[in-house]
Amino acid sequence: MKLDKIYTRTGDEGQTSLGDGKRLPKFHPRVEAYGSIDEANSAIGTAVLHIQDAAVRKVLERVQNDLFDVGADLCLPESRQFDREVLRVSDQQVLWLEQRIDEFNVGLASLTSFVLPGGSEASALLHQARTVTRRAERRIVELANQEGVNPATIKYVNRLSDLLFVFARYMNDQGKQDVTWKPGLHR
Repeated sequence: MKLDKIYTRTGDEGQTSLGDGKRLPKFHPRVEAYGSIDEANSAIGTAVLHIQDAAVRKVLERVQNDLFDVGADLCLPESRQFDREVLRVSDQQVLWLEQRIDEFNVGLASLTSFVLPGGSEASALLHQARTVTRRAERRIVELANQEGVNPATIKYVNRLSDLLFVFARYMNDQGKQDVTWKPGLHR
């Protein structure tokens, strides 16, 4: 891929091109789905700037690359046949996320209540990235209810939000500094 020219003027009428060249309105659920993945990736990138832990950074940097795979998958309708191999998210990528969740969750303090977004700056930003990722997941599921979506893509984004939750707790002194919900505290 080579991008020499940044603006093309092809979207000036409110449409954009999918990976197969098909034009859709910019508000189409498919465009909304992969646009939401781009938002999640940006939120993760912001969080990474505030994370000193090298192992967490390394995982999130891989995730950011994989989110481009998610976007590439979403911009090519699954129902269409292609005469070339297309990039699709794989179950192996989902499994890798599950392994990272298990790896980082092992030493976390037990949960006795829901965790409020906050604690350290890195944790708060990871919680924000988690909620943006959950919104992206909702957009992808909405699209899947209308047309074909690779099931591994939905699984990947679902696991990613779980990973971000685990990392948010990990960045709060492995959950010891989590701020927890106290139901009915101010009634």
